[in-house]
Amino acid sequence: MTGQPQFVADVDQNEYLPAGRRTVDAIVTVTASGGELRASAPALTAAEVIMIDTSGSMTMPQTKIHEAKKATAVAIDTLRDGVAFAVIAGSANARMVYPADTRMVPADPRTRAEAKEAVARLRAEGGTAIGRWLHLANYLFAYQPAEVKHAILLTDGQNQHETPQELQAVLDQCEGKFTCDSRGVGADWVADELRKVASTLLGTADGLEDPAELPAAFRAMTEGAMGKSVADVKLRVWTPAGATLRFVKQVFPQVEDLTGRGVDVSARIGDYPTGAWGAESRDYHISVEVEPQAVGEELLAARVSVVGVDGPTIQVLTERLVLARWTDDTELSTRINPQVAHYTGQAELAAAIQEGLKARDAGDAETATAKLGRAVQLANESGHTDTAKLLARVVDVVDAPTGTVRLKKQVAGVDAELTNVRSVKTIRVKKKQD
Repeated sequence: MTGQPQFVADVDQNEYLPAGRRTVDAIVTVTASGGELRASAPALTAAEVIMIDTSGSMTMPQTKIHEAKKATAVAIDTLRDGVAFAVIAGSANARMVYPADTRMVPADPRTRAEAKEAVARLRAEGGTAIGRWLHLANYLFAYQPAEVKHAILLTDGQNQHETPQELQAVLDQCEGKFTCDSRGVGADWVADELRKVASTLLGTADGLEDPAELPAAFRAMTEGAMGKSVADVKLRVWTPAGATLRFVKQVFPQVEDLTGRGVDVSARIGDYPTGAWGAESRDYHISVEVEPQAVGEELLAARVSVVGVDGPTIQVLTERLVLARWTDDTELSTRINPQVAHYTGQAELAAAIQEGLKARDAGDAETATAKLGRAVQLANESGHTDTAKLLARVVDVVDAPTGTVRLKKQVAGVDAELTNVRSVKTIRVKKKQD
């Protein structure tokens, strides 16, 4: 690969621990820059599948299916020449829109024009079974040697024509095979379903109230996929004998707990999936429990590497150390690292929103008020103004600093779903200049 991006990593932590303390927390910021995708063989580099909801509800109103067609055409035009692509129509079943048979074709002026003509002829009817759409996408990708395999999934409704277990079974089959960005449009999609797809397939999830937002959203997702320059990157974490890795979480640009998705390389080394990378930056929270040492002693608590995987070949792209030093100096040991504190709060914010909305749906007003009040407080403390605005659509904020709120008596369904689907989005705290 030519023009491979350069990876750098930085560690933010307070490495000083009081006597007897076991837990070591660090924020690892990984940044990739300066890469270009393989120019000589783009057909072997990227593949794109667009899944567009064509259930009957997409005609209520007609602007949904109209803008979805327009958005799909924009995505097709955004593909680089040579990138393999296909378009799927999703209802209670999945069928090929372009090409007509079950395969993918390279993007060029002719195939783009043919695909857009086929999309323009789409009609909306039937129900919704997202797992069947994903199953067909997975089948298409299986025959592609592309390094970066990306899908877009658009739906406007609930996954009514298959069980949650059926959807989960398909997601288990698709995991690690391709990434997928999921989007809801209109007012009847379900945030938990979009987040489940995006989380399992290492993509993003969001909802769009106005169908007119679809073309720009599809362009952004496709451009993001076309900008990926390393296909399979993993976070490799080594911990010393006697240590316990408490968790590994991506905390920016969104919260994603990777702990349960680790694959053991050896007894003390685990690999955690991060998907494909372009020019971007992400933050990870690593928490390790170690055996306490004597005051004055230093311990390597973790070695965090970013590794590229190309078949049997593993390349270490960058590496940083997480240290622990035991001290009896309370000024050193009680310093709160702002990065660790900020992202701990951001993860709690996401959980509070999701738990509060779940309690609200279950009729548990007391728990819902407490959780959503805490979410308002955390959003206020962290300066997360976008989340604060969304929360104000489901609660009346009496006092943000104390988290005093009242549940709104009438809440539009889309307001709750937007708050839910965007709960995992995080912001960065500004670092102080030395």
